[in-house]
This record gives sequence, C-alpha cells and structure tokens, in this order.
Amino acid sequence: MPSLIRTVSHEALQAIRRVPVIHGPVHALAKLIEKTPIGARYIRSVLEPESLSTGDYGEWIRRWDTLTLDDRKAIAAHVGRMTYRPLISVVMPVYGVSPALLSQAIESVRRQLYPHWELCIADDASPGDAVWKRLEREARDDPRIKIVRRTVNGHICAATNSALQLATGEFVALMDHDDILPARALYEVAALLQDHPDADLIYSDEDKIDASGRRYEPYFKTDWNPELILAQNMISHLGVYRRSLIEAVGGLREGFEGSQDYDLALRVSELTTRERIHHIPWVLYHWRQEGGPQTFSQGFMDRCAEAARRAVAEHLERTGQPGVSVDRLADTPGWVDVRRAPPEPRPLVSIIVPTRDRAELLAQCADGVLNHTAYSPLELLIVDNGSVEPETKALFETLSADPRVRVIAAPGPFNYSALNNLAAAQAKGEILLLLNNDISMIEPGWLDELVAHAVRPSVGAVGARLLFPDGRLQHGGVAVGLGGVAGHVGYLHPGDNHGYYKHLGTTRNVSAVTAACMALRKSVFEEVGGLDAERLKVAFNDVDLCLKIRRAGYDIVWTPRAELYHHESASRGDDRDPADRARFDAEVEVMRERWGEALETDPFYGPLFDRRHSDFRLASPPARKPPWISSDSRR
Repeated sequence: MPSLIRTVSHEALQAIRRVPVIHGPVHALAKLIEKTPIGARYIRSVLEPESLSTGDYGEWIRRWDTLTLDDRKAIAAHVGRMTYRPLISVVMPVYGVSPALLSQAIESVRRQLYPHWELCIADDASPGDAVWKRLEREARDDPRIKIVRRTVNGHICAATNSALQLATGEFVALMDHDDILPARALYEVAALLQDHPDADLIYSDEDKIDASGRRYEPYFKTDWNPELILAQNMISHLGVYRRSLIEAVGGLREGFEGSQDYDLALRVSELTTRERIHHIPWVLYHWRQEGGPQTFSQGFMDRCAEAARRAVAEHLERTGQPGVSVDRLADTPGWVDVRRAPPEPRPLVSIIVPTRDRAELLAQCADGVLNHTAYSPLELLIVDNGSVEPETKALFETLSADPRVRVIAAPGPFNYSALNNLAAAQAKGEILLLLNNDISMIEPGWLDELVAHAVRPSVGAVGARLLFPDGRLQHGGVAVGLGGVAGHVGYLHPGDNHGYYKHLGTTRNVSAVTAACMALRKSVFEEVGGLDAERLKVAFNDVDLCLKIRRAGYDIVWTPRAELYHHESASRGDDRDPADRARFDAEVEVMRERWGEALETDPFYGPLFDRRHSDFRLASPPARKPPWISSDSRR
C-alpha cells in the first residue's frame, strides 16, 4: 500500500475517533472491509502505523533479502568449511492439501543450500489418493524424503508425532504442509550451530505469503523473552528443536491442536536454559495465508485459543509461579493474558520522589500516591533538593502530617543518582519505587502490578507504561542503541495503539526501564551498587542501573498494566539544553566506555530495526551481517 494513502488514512482515523457519531459507522465499515485479504492488510496498516506496506517490504526484500549468485557461492564455501554438520529433520504433517501447494512446500526444502537434511512426512489419512500419490512420487525422486500414511485421521499433533518417528536427525524443524522455506533457512540454522553447538531451541523471524507468492507482514522478533512468550507464541516459525528434547517431553500433546507448537516450545524451554535458546534475526519461514486449505487454527479458533491458554497455564504451574491468572486475550485469538497478584502479606513499598519546588507537580504526584493508589502498605520519601518557594514549604508541612510521609533534606547541585541513593539508604521498605515528581496516576492498581513483578526472584526491576497527558506514549521500555546510547521504545506512538505485534501493550522483557517509575527490591538495588552518583548524575543512570541488574542475572520487565501520566522533566527542563550539553556528552562517553558492545545490539529490539528511530521501522541497510560474510571475515 502506498505510504501516502496509509498516512492520510491514519490521520483521518485520529480525527474520526474524536467524533463518536462518525466513529461508529466507520468502525462498522472497517469490519466489512477487513473480511477481504486486501482489506485486512489496509485496515492493519491504518491501525498500526509502524507496519510495513507490502510495497515497502517488497522493496526491502529486493535490496537486502535476495540471494545473488555470489551469495550462493559464499554459502556453499561456508558449508564446506563447517566442522559440525548436523542432520536436520524437517517434520511435516499433511492433510487434505492441494498437491500443487504440497509440491511447492517440498520443493522449498529440496532447494535448501544446506544439504544435510531429511524430510519426514506423515499423511494424516487425507481423503482420496491424490495427496498420497503425490507424496509417493516425491519420495521416489529423492531418497531424503521419508513418508508414512496414517490409517486414521488424528489431527496435527498425532500426525506430527508419526512424522517424528521417521526422524533420525539431531535437530528437528517443524514445517506446515503448504508453507515455504527460503533457500538459506537450514543453512542459517547450521551456521548458528557452528558457534553454539549446545543449542537446544532455535527460532527465526517469519512473514506471510499470499497465493501469488507475495511476502507481507514480517514479524521481526526479540531474542528469548520469557515474559513475552507467556502472551504469544513468539517461537512458532521457523522452530528448530534438539530431537532428544522433543522425545524427552513426549512429542506433541494431543488435545493442544492449533497451539501445539506453542505448548511444545514452553515444555522444551523448561528442560533447557536461556543460554541454549537462540534467535536468528532473519525471516526464514514464509507462512501461507491464502490459496490453501483452511488450517485447523483458522477453522477451530475457539479451541486453538483455549489450547494456548491451557499451554501457558500449565507451564506456569509446572514452573511454580503462584498467584497468576491466565485468560484468553479477547481481541486476539491465540494470545494469552497473564495477570499476577502481589504476595500476601504485602511487602512495604518505599516510594522515593526527588523534587525541587514546583509544588503543583509534587502535590499532584503525592495526592496520587497517598489517595489514589490501592496498594498498601507504603511510605512516601520526598527528597527535597533545596526547595525555596513558600508554596513548597507549606506543602511539605501538610504532607508530613501523614505518617506515611517523610521529607528528607538534600540540598546542593542536582544529582538524581545521589538523591535516590540517599533515600534508598533510609528506606524501610523491601521494595523501592523510584518515581518522578511529574508523574500522575491514571488508575489505582498501578502499584499492585509493579509489586507483583518486583517480588519475583528472577526479576531485577520493573517499569510502567507512561503516557504524555495528550495520550501519546512516552515510555514503552528502553532499548539500548536507540539514538546512540538508549531510547524509549514507541516514543510518541498513539497511546490507544498497542503497536508492533502488540509489543507496546504486552508485558515483556526489555533491556532497561526508566526510573521515572521503576520498582525493584531494595536488596537488588544494594547488590548492584545503586545509581552511579559520581559519573552519571543526571542522564542514563537508570539505563546503567538496569544493565548492571541484567549483568547480575536478573530480568528487566516492562508492564502495560501499570499505566501513568508523565509530564516529562517538567520541573527541571531538558537534559539537552545548551547549558547542560557538556555534562550530557560526558555521560554519553561514560556509557560507551562502560558498556561498549552491549550498546550496539539490543536483544529485545532486534538488529534489523533502524536504531535512529523507536517505531520498529526496518533499517536499510540492516546492521546484521549474513553468516557467510561474517564467517569469511573470521578466516
């Protein structure tokens, strides 16, 4: 879709949403348009301004994802140099598919540039003989193709398990009967295994393909994300598993049809470690959406959604995660809504708010904390950095009448890190909540949500979804590398839009979160040495803190269920005012010196995205070097 049409449509939608009498009929019309393939793509492009148009993606493919003859020669040379060449068993359940589409799928496996594969196919008692005859012909033409015909239709789990019985490879790649593997797919897997031979689970990015072979709607994923996978099957295609682990969990579980690979990924992840789960940041699977038979998940969406919910619920139960409710996500079948509750008894939370005058901001923030926050118990530590205005002094006196409030005097030059460290040392709570004085509350359950995550032993810090007062997104998590050092994901994105594959509306792991609203256990804060008051007095101290926490082995979590307004830096001004430029530049250098290569690629905001922007747009050229080039450079 031309970018101009999409832009105009998106801007028109923003205006229409402000007029309910018009919005209703337009919404009804959109529902009708969405029933056609072209209409569905148009509607999504308008609702999700970050999504690529088919034309833009096609141009990106032409420039950066089209193998040349030299590329193919380099891949062949790299395969020839490989010292580890595992057999990969491509496992394919088949039922009632068009023989022509089946042959296209099989041919895409035959064209793999990595030759050490076998294709294991189970026909799940397809009606008639057309499918089986086609399989017999394909198997006669290539001894690497193994086939079995089931006498009873058992659906996708049973059929996949039958195909698995034919597999002899060390690794298993799951493939549907009408999808397409790009020629480099299995080579990319083998290339990763050269550096990570202990890998247990490998997955790639994916896109969709229509009846004419046109690719669209790519999903460029994060690295292993234990929070995100509780909401969506981020593994899916292409998923490659160590065969011994599939056997250890008993293969695919019947009764989970439609979400069988989701359930498998969760169960296999329990038998390995995150260091042995690897993401290949490239589209290595084309998922056919049109022109083929209706899949089980399309035909039985309700059962698939329930299977996904059960898969996640049972995973949480097996991994001993209490106080969790698991429901379907109402507007997105197959996605799951996991909610956590604070523990009982509830720990004391020490809310730390540095401030200097601007009494109207602090009054609004304190009122939200003390009177519009459902969580208890809490204490509010106001760190006074030299306030002089009478209104502020009067406010301190009023607030101090509440036994939950303490005002800590901290005069001197502004040093955000030192102010928070001072209060943290005096805090009585098990949980610290770093909070800016320009935050105001939207709903009372925000702190319950933050505490529910912060108490988890695996979580080091948790951040909130922050909106500007006009409703646009201010903070959707922090990605390192954005803008040079770090930036807010989804900055200025429409607040009523959950963004790229719902990442801006889904609890997920991120590299960092802003200390404008950050919860963490006091023990973790002390373990990593708190904020750097010597070299990061104003900027990047929260990013540095989160990177230290991650280095210590903890996760950073961003949750959209703690949603607040942020009147960003209203009390202090912009870090990048000319007077502060030298200090800011020095802090940039501290981060580069301290974290170096860690700032080059964010595991939760992939290497194919443009680091100059926070809206998930593709970089051109992509930063990732293909393995046949990076391998050649290491020779």
